[in-house]
Amino acid sequence: MEPRKISAGRSGRFDQRHADGTLMKEAMFWEAAKDGAVVCHLCGRHCRIAPAERGVCGTRENREGTLYSVAYGRITAPAADPIEKKPLYHFKPGSLALSFGTAGCNFRCMYCQNATLARAAPETSYLTTCAVEEVVRTALDHDGIAWTYNEPTVGFEFSYDVSKQYKEAGGGYVCYVTNGYIEREPLQAIAPYLDAVNIDIKSITEGFYRDIVGARLQRVLDTAVQARDHGIHVEVTYLVVPHHNDSEEELAGFSRWVAEHLGPDTATHFSRFFPAHKMRTVPPTPVATMERAREIATAEGLSFVYLGNIQADNDTRCPQCGRTIIRRSAFTTTKPELRAGACPDCGRAIPIVT
Repeated sequence: MEPRKISAGRSGRFDQRHADGTLMKEAMFWEAAKDGAVVCHLCGRHCRIAPAERGVCGTRENREGTLYSVAYGRITAPAADPIEKKPLYHFKPGSLALSFGTAGCNFRCMYCQNATLARAAPETSYLTTCAVEEVVRTALDHDGIAWTYNEPTVGFEFSYDVSKQYKEAGGGYVCYVTNGYIEREPLQAIAPYLDAVNIDIKSITEGFYRDIVGARLQRVLDTAVQARDHGIHVEVTYLVVPHHNDSEEELAGFSRWVAEHLGPDTATHFSRFFPAHKMRTVPPTPVATMERAREIATAEGLSFVYLGNIQADNDTRCPQCGRTIIRRSAFTTTKPELRAGACPDCGRAIPIVT
């Protein structure tokens, strides 16, 4: 068999079934290899998958030389979440996003905060099987859709089909909360239906990604830049893990990269670590470290820096005159005080999508 790349427009067969009789959909972005194997090109791993096996994410299976998404249509119970919970602070403030996830992940974070979902198989009993049309009908009653909870890339085919139909039906926004390991071609395919992303940049060093995450940094950084170039609203999150990625040099390096490659007005979130999964002996991030992270990021030129998993002042203020633009308490917000996208006092542009 000649190698073949499956494009976004050619995937779509439903001719394999789960044990419970539900149909699976042929995956996107793969090619045939020798001896019946396939190579998946959805994320930066490029898994070579033998017959009857699955990739690292656990959601893409080689059935007789064809790659199928075994997670298609299998989702967590939807929840209407404040968009600030994603966290997205400069995108549709005060709105509610109908949030979905599935099982599986293409990372192996030692500190995973949601390991029961990220490590589960899509056949798990606590996922619901839904048709695209059913999800779209439900989502039309909300401000938007958020693909979250686990890594949305691994359920790409379902999120792509739902997002596309949701937009075509006159729906609101669509966002991904992602580790950013998606490849260039899939990102380009979903970009017309994706309005915002929060990308979790876990460290600015390859060593951290290799030893703690089991992946590579550069693909994540490339995704952040490519998403911005596609016109997608980008915010970034950095989980501050004591003794692993919390040195002042690393915090400064991360902040400097964001300012230089995404722009100094990029909303940047530092999140406090709590012991989880295989890193239960690592202590929570000290409050002083979190405050110092914000100081460092501000000194490196970032205009909008927020602290997560901690009680903190997360109001949005004009970097030029200090005028409060949005007041926040937990996940409640006030309406942005803007005039034509700018501070009403000094006229400084404030990049918030309202």
